[in-house]
Amino acid sequence: MYQSSIESSLSPVTIENGHDDTKKISNTQKPCKGGWPAAIFLIFVEVAERFAFYGVAGNLITYLTNDLHESTATAAKHVNTWVGVSSIFPIFGALIADSYFGRFKTVLLASLIYFMGMVLMTLSVSVIPGHNRRAVFYTALYILAIGEGGHKPCVQTFAADQFDENNPKEKVAKSSFFNWWYLGIVFGASAAILVVIYLQDNAGWSTGFGVLALALGVALGLFLLGIKRYRTQGPLGSPFTTIAQVFVAAIRKSNLSETHDGLGIYCQDKKDHESRNKGQRRCTTLARTNQLRFLDKAMIIDNLDSSSETRNPWRLCSVNQVEEVKLVLRLLPIWLGCIMFTATLVQLHTFFTKQGSTMVRSISLHFQIPPASLQSLVGLTILITVPIYDRIFVPMARKITGLPSGISILQRIGIGLFVSIFEMVVAGLVEAKRVSIARDRGLMDMPKATVPMSLWWLLPQYILSGIGDVFTIIGLQELFYDQMPESMRSLGAAAYISIVGVGSFINSAIIAVVQTISSKEGNKWLGDNLNRAHLDYFYWVLAGLSALNLCVYIWIAKGFVYKKIEGDESKKEMDLGIGIQI
Repeated sequence: MYQSSIESSLSPVTIENGHDDTKKISNTQKPCKGGWPAAIFLIFVEVAERFAFYGVAGNLITYLTNDLHESTATAAKHVNTWVGVSSIFPIFGALIADSYFGRFKTVLLASLIYFMGMVLMTLSVSVIPGHNRRAVFYTALYILAIGEGGHKPCVQTFAADQFDENNPKEKVAKSSFFNWWYLGIVFGASAAILVVIYLQDNAGWSTGFGVLALALGVALGLFLLGIKRYRTQGPLGSPFTTIAQVFVAAIRKSNLSETHDGLGIYCQDKKDHESRNKGQRRCTTLARTNQLRFLDKAMIIDNLDSSSETRNPWRLCSVNQVEEVKLVLRLLPIWLGCIMFTATLVQLHTFFTKQGSTMVRSISLHFQIPPASLQSLVGLTILITVPIYDRIFVPMARKITGLPSGISILQRIGIGLFVSIFEMVVAGLVEAKRVSIARDRGLMDMPKATVPMSLWWLLPQYILSGIGDVFTIIGLQELFYDQMPESMRSLGAAAYISIVGVGSFINSAIIAVVQTISSKEGNKWLGDNLNRAHLDYFYWVLAGLSALNLCVYIWIAKGFVYKKIEGDESKKEMDLGIGIQI
């Protein structure tokens, strides 16, 4: 029979046999495995992957417009679609890793696919005949998206698995690891934007993509070189099964009342506890919450449950399982509230680059800055802003709020959303200035002519984009790691990444609507001739939508409840802050 707790209220319960257990990740794990000797290999793998991704994404619109002769609006939509698909596929990659292969095998397979896709892309721009080039290029592009889907949600969590949270020394090392991990991501992206884009513009596309393929080949070799050092674990089971069980059980008992019809609630017996947490280092006992109370019916023990010798997981779920599902559902509105931020973020790869291509880019007689290279300013801004945030902003905010983190995670995300509004306003003003100069110099009908305006006018919007990333992107990464159940953190990483993908699709939809409406007035806002187009109007539309989105986000954040650990609620609330404080 089940261990249960008979209650007459909705106060939190203590889950029996729910204490933390230190477990080996696999039967083959040895003390010499894991730690920095293993994690350093994975950091280099991630640097190479980011190097490859930004080497393609950073200048993709230039290749599509100049070499494949697509219109600016069409190329922008194709870039957004590819970035979107690349950010949606990690959801499937996370499910495959958690349900079937485990993170190690998924990373290995994804790295092979990524490498093959980059080799095919290099061939498409160098030896494939012109009439077949487009088809082969897009095939290679979406092979990369598949590789990205398996790689991105698993590498960071697999690298973090190399540090044991129950070992004090490794726990300290794990905190330091995340700093070096993010530094590696920024370094890889910035190096691609500075080096590879220059090669693409000056030495040719085959050279640029060839360098990316070589980097991925070296990374794959390094990953295999560290194979004997890794701590690995098998698949933990499908998170969707856990979620589905709670909903099905709650629906089947929708007519029951905990205080009148039930025989108690199911806490969790030792056997189920060990089964559900097989392969994990520790188990967190979640406290009961009053939100989404319909799901609480899944844990009610009725007469049928009581008379059965074995538990039917589709009729009866534990307190912990129900609260884990609530954690996931509480993150969904936040996910929706941040989509517009990523819709503005993708302008870096599209219209910001096209703006720069029309401006003065010379810094000497023999050197011109590739317009896409300005994206490196985002990485530089992040490298400068993160230490300022950590060493200056947080201590100052801590004195006011009393929170160890200075501000709550949701407040941090909200500040980034506000910065994105300001970014679009500045971008619109700069574009209006550029068009004004083109008009004064008689260049309105000369789209390929250089407008006598320095490329550095774009500097503020790139810097604001970097600042927005420091607040919102890092905040989302922290939120979706901290607030997801431990067994679903790969899915949490994929969910955070998918925001970028959905934002790209939203941006493509906005472009389509803007083009349809503006064409009826006789002049498309996003035409190939940027001097005659109204790109500044498009930026104003994004600014207005972002402002509306911020209002919705604040309303959502006010009702958000952070994860509560049994017996540790007060400390958790103090560490994270409660919602957004207005």
